[in-house]
Amino acid sequence: MLSIGKIAKAAGVNVETIRYYERKGLIIQPKTPRQGHRLYPTDTLQTIAFIKRAQELGFTLLEIESLIQLGSSDCISVQTLAQSKLELIRNKIVDLNRLEANLSRLLEQCSISNLTCPIVDSFKS
Repeated sequence: MLSIGKIAKAAGVNVETIRYYERKGLIIQPKTPRQGHRLYPTDTLQTIAFIKRAQELGFTLLEIESLIQLGSSDCISVQTLAQSKLELIRNKIVDLNRLEANLSRLLEQCSISNLTCPIVDSFKS
């Protein structure tokens, strides 16, 4: 059993992050004892690590809540959620590649133009 400060330090998050996860229902807030501070079970640390890893992969807290609820017993539903996330990421990559090409083109035009800024002009039209 660990205090909120020790859990936060071990997980590499701040105390407010843990409280936020509690409000979102991602981790369970232990009951306050008559004397002293709440103590968290060590598996809370694993849950926070899970949340952080899922966030690194682009999952939202709402999606992470679903993953936690599904657990490892409903692999089909987890795969469906992950497939949807992968499609979203692939679409974002396409959009980012388009943005990169457009910005590169505008930067090339900057080296040619002396009169006006092609970047600013493109935002006007």
